[in-house]
Amino acid sequence: MARGRHTRRAIGRGWVVLVTTLALLVALGGGSAYAAYHYDRSSSSHIMPGVSVAGVDVSGMTREQAVRAVEQRADLTLEATLTVRALGHRWRVTPASLGTAADVQGAVERAFQVADTMSLVSRLYHRIADRSMTLDIPLGYTYDRSKVEAFVQQVSDRVREPAVNADFSLVDGGLSMHGAKTGLELKGKLATDRVVRALQERRDAVRIPVRTVHPEVTVADLGKTIVVDLSENHLYLYEGFKVVEDYPVATAAPGYTTPVGTWEVVNKAENPTWYNPAPDGWGAGEPLVIPPGPGNPLGTRALYLNAPGIRIHGTYSSSSIGTHASHGCIRMYISDAEQLYPLVPIGTKVIIKP
Repeated sequence: MARGRHTRRAIGRGWVVLVTTLALLVALGGGSAYAAYHYDRSSSSHIMPGVSVAGVDVSGMTREQAVRAVEQRADLTLEATLTVRALGHRWRVTPASLGTAADVQGAVERAFQVADTMSLVSRLYHRIADRSMTLDIPLGYTYDRSKVEAFVQQVSDRVREPAVNADFSLVDGGLSMHGAKTGLELKGKLATDRVVRALQERRDAVRIPVRTVHPEVTVADLGKTIVVDLSENHLYLYEGFKVVEDYPVATAAPGYTTPVGTWEVVNKAENPTWYNPAPDGWGAGEPLVIPPGPGNPLGTRALYLNAPGIRIHGTYSSSSIGTHASHGCIRMYISDAEQLYPLVPIGTKVIIKP
């Protein structure tokens, strides 16, 4: 019995379709073609029955009505909350604030264009019989990558932790030593890609990736550093932050200066020749040149600093070591200077502290 009722309903629907179609054909062929055409034209300002956009039924709507209805649907997406997380921080943004936009006009235009793909008879049939098309048109979205990049940069500025290089320096007259420290920063392009993907997938949360930034200089990279303490008349040789050698020295006598600051070894010489630096001053009466050998003021080894006229060198005047006796140079026992010399490469930092 159920099968019989189903068959009768199917036959009934078929008659409706047949009668409606025949009526349209008769109208078109019987001199009422103009009336049918006029009806079709007058209906073209309304969307075909059964057409929806992103699930919003826009059947029979005018363009203005459809745009308004679809915009309301789009706003649910554009104003939704997207939670962005990075390194324990959290931001709540919306797709609209990140430059996402819905192509409402385009989707509505495609809804109207459905009628253009149909024949006149088919259009009239669906409109007169109110037969649903059952067609859903997707709503497209566009994404402004530059706005997402700008947002990611703001996040980066907030969470970035710069890497810190190891340093050995003179600060306010004292030695400052601090080790290296790794830093953290966003993976910029990957972070932007993830946020854009979260927008495309309509997600409500996304985590931005970070990476470790390694310092360029570690304690091991510091190498050798010479520290001359004028108050102690002592020279220390550091490897990294560790003292590996230390020697007594002589520094400037009253009226002369061993310059405080950070300098560098720019040259080295074995058995150096001494050239009188002040023949019209404190060097008056001394030879203009003294060749290598006993009596040479520079001893047997000399390290030349970029501080003008300043050297770290041996001296035959061993009684001066431990005192303020030089014209500015840093004097060492001959044996100590010879021991230090091979340990110190050109480019070694030299810190002279008060």
